[in-house]
Amino acid sequence: MRALARHLVVAGLMLAPLTLMAADELLSLDELLRQVKQGRAQDAAINKQREQAFIAEKALQEERLRETAAEIAQLEAKSDALEQEFNANEILVDEKRQQRDARLGSLKELFGHLTAAAADLRSRFRSSITSSQFPDRESFLSDLIKKMNSDTDLPSLEEIKQVWFEMHRELTESARVVKYKTAVGTQLDREIVRIGLFNLISQGDYLAYDTDSGSVSVLPRQPDGLSENARTLQAASSGFSAVGIDPTGAAGGGFLKAMINSPTLTERWNQGRVVGYIITGIGVFALVFAIWRFFRLTSISNQITSQLKRDQPTENNALGRILLVAENSATSDPNSLELKLGEAILKEGPRINAGLSLLKIIAMVAPLLGLLGTVTGMIIVFQAITIYGAGDPKAMAGGISSALVTTVLGLIVAIPTLLAHTVLNTKARNLLHILREQSAGILAQRAGH
Repeated sequence: MRALARHLVVAGLMLAPLTLMAADELLSLDELLRQVKQGRAQDAAINKQREQAFIAEKALQEERLRETAAEIAQLEAKSDALEQEFNANEILVDEKRQQRDARLGSLKELFGHLTAAAADLRSRFRSSITSSQFPDRESFLSDLIKKMNSDTDLPSLEEIKQVWFEMHRELTESARVVKYKTAVGTQLDREIVRIGLFNLISQGDYLAYDTDSGSVSVLPRQPDGLSENARTLQAASSGFSAVGIDPTGAAGGGFLKAMINSPTLTERWNQGRVVGYIITGIGVFALVFAIWRFFRLTSISNQITSQLKRDQPTENNALGRILLVAENSATSDPNSLELKLGEAILKEGPRINAGLSLLKIIAMVAPLLGLLGTVTGMIIVFQAITIYGAGDPKAMAGGISSALVTTVLGLIVAIPTLLAHTVLNTKARNLLHILREQSAGILAQRAGH
């Protein structure tokens, strides 16, 4: 019994905390349940507000849909009305066009010819230097052509007369020399002189007319010897003045424009580049050397001629030195004397023939250097064709022309050098022939004794 009572006491002590914990948990669950109920009520209120907003939006969309359907029906009705009106207008336009063609009759063919004539005249004005004096003609003709090509406008009698007037004025201006002011490059008001349809000049300069922009500019390169006559013509008020003109084109002359693309001799020489400069240097050296050798051989020839006129030999010339050898060998037999004279002539040979072989080498090397420059230039041309293509024949021709400059330079150097070598070699051989002739005379004289 005591043991049972002890266990009951212990059990009671353990149940007391559990009872307290159960009460706290019960309070938390009640609070949670209350909060859940409140959340459900709030969600229900929000959902009800959303539902009302959806219903209102649906009603608004249905109203808009009804309005759109009504607007579509209105536009379709308007489209039908416009289509009917368009068909009626198209029939009316056809009737009016037939009526117009019937009333025009032969004038329609006349207007066709007038349109073609105006187009041809506009093309002619575009390339004529008279447009620098009358710049508004093209716009008038363009408007007239546009009007005649339309179905609603017809040219007036004044416009037809204006076309005739412009044709007559172009014919008249082609035979006139007139002065007027216009923009030339950056100068807005410069006096120029127009010589018919051939040239424009100003202050001694020949001008070019650009048919695309309608502007006037000074030619980058002026013809030689014509500037003074151009100034005289511009300063003259009457009478005749001699002046050079280019009749190859109505836009200022095609020949004068071609001169811009034609390089001068200096530009041609510079196209040879390094090889061309080397050939030129060799040519100058060969020319100076040939002139020096010519004067040197002339001096030797004069000395020999003077020695022939004197009885006593001197050492200041080739013949005198040979004669001295003969005098110093007065006791020698003819064979020994012949050998000594031959040796003396051989000593004089290098002095007389000095540099002739160098001129011959230059005459042979110069064309080879020219060929070298041409080959290297052609390599550059073909590399450019590989990169940029061969679409521009003028560019290819210009590159090939530049490559051939070195060949020309080589021939220019080789031909005079070869001629100089021939002349100097002939002169040297004549001098040696005189020495051999005098030696032979001395031997013959000695053998006679």
